[in-house]
Amino acid sequence: MPNLRKKLPSANALFVFEAAARCGNFTRAAQELVVSQPAVSRMLARMEDHLGVRLFERMRGGIELTGSGKILYRAISEGFNGIENAISEIEARATGVEPVTLSVSTGFATHWLMPRMSRLNRAFPHVDLRFQLLASRDGGPVNDVDLGMRFLHDSEIDEHALLLMPETWVPVCSERYLEAAEADAGDAHGDTLLVADQDHDGWQTRFNTLVQQGRCTANTSSPGDCAAVVQAALLGEGIAAGWLDVVSHWLARGALRPAHDDVIVTDRRCCLVRPANKPLRPLVDRLRDWLLEEMHSDLLAIDKHYPKLGLRDAMQETGLRFA
Repeated sequence: MPNLRKKLPSANALFVFEAAARCGNFTRAAQELVVSQPAVSRMLARMEDHLGVRLFERMRGGIELTGSGKILYRAISEGFNGIENAISEIEARATGVEPVTLSVSTGFATHWLMPRMSRLNRAFPHVDLRFQLLASRDGGPVNDVDLGMRFLHDSEIDEHALLLMPETWVPVCSERYLEAAEADAGDAHGDTLLVADQDHDGWQTRFNTLVQQGRCTANTSSPGDCAAVVQAALLGEGIAAGWLDVVSHWLARGALRPAHDDVIVTDRRCCLVRPANKPLRPLVDRLRDWLLEEMHSDLLAIDKHYPKLGLRDAMQETGLRFA
């Protein structure tokens, strides 16, 4: 430690450097550290002068680490993560409660996780569960959390990712909506389609069953994000393109049902991903396995209730087998 102190202009330089390297921008680093942008620039300039090397390349719109900067950032990140984990362990021993942070979509948190929170709390009574909620289903890198749900292609899956299921769509609605649609079958009845964003516009044309049956669209409703779309489907407002990882709880329990016997499996995989820059804590490992078991329990129930969907076969074609 005495030698380390001599190699730095100040201990605070480590925090400033880490924030700037992680944010990729002096201004954002300054905002995070609650200091001015010139103060960040001066500190990093002092650090570079002290070390005798350039740590950053200044570019329009941001900064980029040099080779020396990457070496230092890797070591600092590992050190800071180790310190953070040690502090968390000390706090957990003192309080008996261990924090775990999940990075998931609002749809998954609202419609899959919240309905089983009491069961999760019984299984993990000493977990302080925290959330990084994503407005969309596609999040960024998993860095400052313990687990994140991400959708990956096969080439992106490594030892840090645990496969839950293939990314799967199924058109879903409530029993009440189906009964109303059947009652109007003699009229020129069309479906109300629920969409989360413009990317889902026209999704019904991707399902062979809907096309073959000649179902027409009366109107399209956009109640908001994925969580709001599923809520609208639960209330009988229309048919939604249900992402199976979000709606599996309601399908397994009959609150929603398939509008047609059709599923679409994409070339992406729904995975639980842990950060590569921190070790997997035993508690996080157990929670990850619990989430996997719960999801596969839903898939089994859906396959039992709606065998015509061919869900098990669709899963097995991608290499996933659930007992």
